[in-house]
Amino acid sequence: MSVFAADSTAVLVHGAWADGTCWAKVILPLQKAGLNVMCAPIPLTSLAEDIAALERALQKTAGPVVLAGHAYAGAVIAGATKDRVRSLVYVAALAPAEGETVADVFYRGAPHPQAPHLQPDACGFIWMPEGGFASAVAQEASAEQNAILQAVQRPISVRCIQEKASVPAWKTKPSWYLLAEDDRMIPAETQRYMAERMGARIRAHKVDHSPMHTEPDAVVHVILEAAQATLAA
Repeated sequence: MSVFAADSTAVLVHGAWADGTCWAKVILPLQKAGLNVMCAPIPLTSLAEDIAALERALQKTAGPVVLAGHAYAGAVIAGATKDRVRSLVYVAALAPAEGETVADVFYRGAPHPQAPHLQPDACGFIWMPEGGFASAVAQEASAEQNAILQAVQRPISVRCIQEKASVPAWKTKPSWYLLAEDDRMIPAETQRYMAERMGARIRAHKVDHSPMHTEPDAVVHVILEAAQATLAA
C-alpha cells in the first residue's frame, strides 16, 4: 500500500542539452515506491516558454505533485504556481531570485578548469561542444553514455538564460537541494549559496553534475524524502 496520497505524482524536468530520458534510471524506482511519474518536456526556447510548457504538463496530472528539476530546470520549476505543487527538488540546479537571470547565478563563481566554453551559434542557441559531456557534464559516466549524451543533445536558447525570473515558488513551497560536490558545471559553492538562500533542505553528495546518470539512488532518495514529507496520504 502506498504511503502517498491518491494520484500523487513526481514531475521531473530536464535541463539544457537533455530531454526526459535523462531521468531513465530514476523513473522506475519512484514508481515502485508508489508515485506516478511524468517527465515534462520543455522546448528550451525561453524561460517563459519553458514554464508555460511545464504548466501544460502539470495539467495532465490530477493529485498533489513533487516537482524536480535538474540544472537549468531549477529556474523552470520555480515558475510553477499551482497549489497542487507541494514541494520542489533541485538536483544540482540553478535557482535565480526575483529579478535575476539564469546567467547571473550560473556565472556567479569562477568556472571549473575543465568546464566547457559555451557560446551561442548564429541562431542564438548554445550547444555543448565536443567533449563537454565527458569533461564536465557527466564525467563519472561511461564513455559510451557520454557519447550518447553528446549525440542526442538538445541546444538551449540564449533567451533562457537572459530572461529575468519572477517571484520563485521556493519562496512559499518547501524545497530540497541535492548539492553535487564534484560538479564541474555549477560550482558547489554556487549551489550552496543558492540552496541556503532558498532555505532548502540540503543533501550534499560527492557526485558530478548529472547524478541522474551516475548516482541515481541519491536522486531517488531526495525526491522520495520530499514526497514523503509533503505528499503523505
